[in-house]
Amino acid sequence: MTTFSLLGTGLLGAAIGHRLLERGFTLNVWNRNSRRCGSLVEAGAQQVKHPTESLDRASVVLTVLRDGPVTAEVVKSLGPLDGRTVVPMGTMGISESVALADQVQMQGGAYLEAPVLGSRPEALQGDLLVMAGGEQSVFDAQLSWLSTLASQPRLMGPVGTGAAAKLALNQLIASLTHGYSLALRLVEASGLEIERFMEVLRPSALYAPTVDKKLKRMLSHQYGDPNFSTSLLRKDLRLFLREAQLAGVNASALQGLATLLESAEGTDLDSGDYCALHELTAGR
Repeated sequence: MTTFSLLGTGLLGAAIGHRLLERGFTLNVWNRNSRRCGSLVEAGAQQVKHPTESLDRASVVLTVLRDGPVTAEVVKSLGPLDGRTVVPMGTMGISESVALADQVQMQGGAYLEAPVLGSRPEALQGDLLVMAGGEQSVFDAQLSWLSTLASQPRLMGPVGTGAAAKLALNQLIASLTHGYSLALRLVEASGLEIERFMEVLRPSALYAPTVDKKLKRMLSHQYGDPNFSTSLLRKDLRLFLREAQLAGVNASALQGLATLLESAEGTDLDSGDYCALHELTAGR
């Protein structure tokens, strides 16, 4: 069985760790906030004080960290990788992932980006959507354990394509949530009952399940206990805008949404579920 160095044990990282432990894999775990390793240690993981200590007997370095710069910093701190494979599963920019792949190669390791769509519930159930980017041989070597996290892990193409798919999907999360929020606001203001509107929307080609998934939160204004926060959505939208600019894509229409999300910074909405952006579309 593969031994993992799991770096980053937040909501998603911890859930991935629990899934791997449940399936019999061995984990060495590290997090800057050591207390966030507690549940994994109780489940059988070995906690370490420094990332380099996590390399003991590990053949795969699995990172689930906040962003690209943090991931690059932590991976660099590992020193020589001696053939180990580094697999970042958090969201990062395309250019950041390509740069990290070069860094890993210089450190003597192999690289496979594997960002995911889904959060804690999907990770615990093995229902994540894994979008890998890298060489076919590296993907094939990691497929057995990736298949415990996702029913059908996909190799999108070379390094950068997995990151591109993830950013594109997270942009859709932001845009869809914003669009539905605006629709609900106007419907509500007109005096039309939301459920009457939903009866028309659900059978139409415009419907996406995410609206019903978030509708109760949006109408009750309850955004606690999030699996994906407003602050992370804003971060990822900023990343999308930066990568779009680098790719020559005109994404200027998204600037207004990015500005809207920035108004949540420093408020309670920032730590709430990302559909808290519904509060930002309320009339003043």
